[in-house]
Amino acid sequence: MKAVKNEKNGVTFITFPIFEKEHLIHGFSTRLGGVSEGDFATMNFSFSRGDDRAAVMENHRRFAEAVGYPVENLVFSNQVHETEVRRVTAADRGKGIFRESDIIGVDALITNEENVVLMTFFADCVPLFLYDKKNRAIGAAHSGWRGTVKRIGALTVNAMNKEFGTEPEDLLAVIGPSICQECYEVSEDVAESFQAEFAKNQWDEILLRKPAHKYLLNLWRANEIVLQEAGIPAGQIQVSGLCTCCNPDLLFSHRATHGRRGNLAGAITLGKKG
Repeated sequence: MKAVKNEKNGVTFITFPIFEKEHLIHGFSTRLGGVSEGDFATMNFSFSRGDDRAAVMENHRRFAEAVGYPVENLVFSNQVHETEVRRVTAADRGKGIFRESDIIGVDALITNEENVVLMTFFADCVPLFLYDKKNRAIGAAHSGWRGTVKRIGALTVNAMNKEFGTEPEDLLAVIGPSICQECYEVSEDVAESFQAEFAKNQWDEILLRKPAHKYLLNLWRANEIVLQEAGIPAGQIQVSGLCTCCNPDLLFSHRATHGRRGNLAGAITLGKKG
């Protein structure tokens, strides 16, 4: 596993060595360290799954303090399994948490401002973080199977190029905690979507056939391929190797709980240079 488990003030979170050596503040949450109860225990970040709002706010506060960013600088979207990418600025801070958001139908956020914290949510889907070390810009994308087959990772790279002049070879990328291939059984129509999008010589890397027209889908490898084909060197991409479904005591998983769960979160922001 390339991810690193951290603990601060009772909050357990995940970071990546490839980002830690940069002036970059980031972290992926676990279930541990919050105040939520029942199916949401204890560190749930979703306001829309039925959890107590005050508990969710306290979880956000604790996570922000542990990772090291101001909670009031958070920006997030509603994530609809599509591919729209939105540039956000300081004017967007607080949207989705402290005030109503107009960032609707968006699954990826990008910024080059130091005082903006991008957050994405997941509970099996793949969180993607990008960092342009030359132009000092970041991106955060939510990539479920629909986002992956539509190459939201590459679209985020393209958006960063358009907005900030980002070149793929200057990017560092992280594929965060999410469901592994052994746990992710999909139907034949999903497999056919990937076969239509990916080269035939890549099918064996991302799809494993099972009986009864079922397949095991490797979202980690599929997103790696998407990012590599977008131009990011393989050595600049780190995969967590941490499965949400295999680790129910540490992470929320939609599949493992049949939907009775909270949401995990990932946060990324530019630290002060120097």
